[in-house]
Amino acid sequence: MSYFAWRAKIRLTREATNWLIRLTSGRVTTEDADAFRQWCQQSPQHHAAFDEARRLWRNLEPAMSAAPSCAHERQASACAPKWGRRAFLGAAAASVGMLWLKPELLLNPEVGWSSLSGLASDYQTSLGEQKNIVLAGNVTVEMNTLTRIDRRKAGMALLAGEAQILTRAMDLPRWVVYAENGEVRAGAANFNVRNVERQVNVTCLEGEVAVICQSVHRQLRAGQQLSYNASGVGEVVRANLEQVTAWRQQQLIFNRQPLSQVIDEINRYRPGKIILLNSQLGRRLVQARFRLDQLESVAALIHDAYGAKVTALPGGIVVLS
Repeated sequence: MSYFAWRAKIRLTREATNWLIRLTSGRVTTEDADAFRQWCQQSPQHHAAFDEARRLWRNLEPAMSAAPSCAHERQASACAPKWGRRAFLGAAAASVGMLWLKPELLLNPEVGWSSLSGLASDYQTSLGEQKNIVLAGNVTVEMNTLTRIDRRKAGMALLAGEAQILTRAMDLPRWVVYAENGEVRAGAANFNVRNVERQVNVTCLEGEVAVICQSVHRQLRAGQQLSYNASGVGEVVRANLEQVTAWRQQQLIFNRQPLSQVIDEINRYRPGKIILLNSQLGRRLVQARFRLDQLESVAALIHDAYGAKVTALPGGIVVLS
């Protein structure tokens, strides 16, 4: 092995160990998980380095369990310090190079989705939370998980997340829902609006709604939906109403959707993060129905159905490869 190849291997080993320490810290954010997935996808060598760090993690568990412990609390100070697996991994990384621990790894509390931005909203739900609110006396809003809403004059702004809105007969001609660069106008109607990663989906359940975005006007009747984002407005299509409203029945329904999209949606409801490293596996189409109280078993189901390698880490982190 050349000097440069040796140096590159040391660097990857250090980075992989740092990632494993971060993922097992119990303080992982969604941004951390996304950054880790991007790191692993840089090359097969990155993936292999993490697999090696993960193997070391597994091998340390029986060693930690077999380590002698103090019999009495007063003898604890006389015992050697009890190092966990994360500490051993840190020492291992230090043996091949300086271990860089970023301040947020040690100091940051676990940053929830609705931390600072959620505090600035009039209404918000946390991960896995759903709740109902009443606006203007004749407008009922059911908020799904990770949703933020601000009041507006004669309307509301869906800053992020998903909501089902029921508008009854009112003095005002229209109730307006603002979402990203568009708006939804309704008289007496029942409709669902979803704003996730700046992609907005509007589904009319009852009555009629008008969607206006980038000077494009679309009218939706019951059973129709469309999507829009910064790139433009999609065509009106027939909606699968059972799938759109399944969250109100504490369910998620997927109809031949890529596994990568399924995992992204499941991550909006469960603590921690499921991280999919296998892009080929992510393209597999999924036909499934999950109860929201059974999402912890999803990783095992993916293992059984597709043979994926599953690694469970603290803090609800699950790595699929």
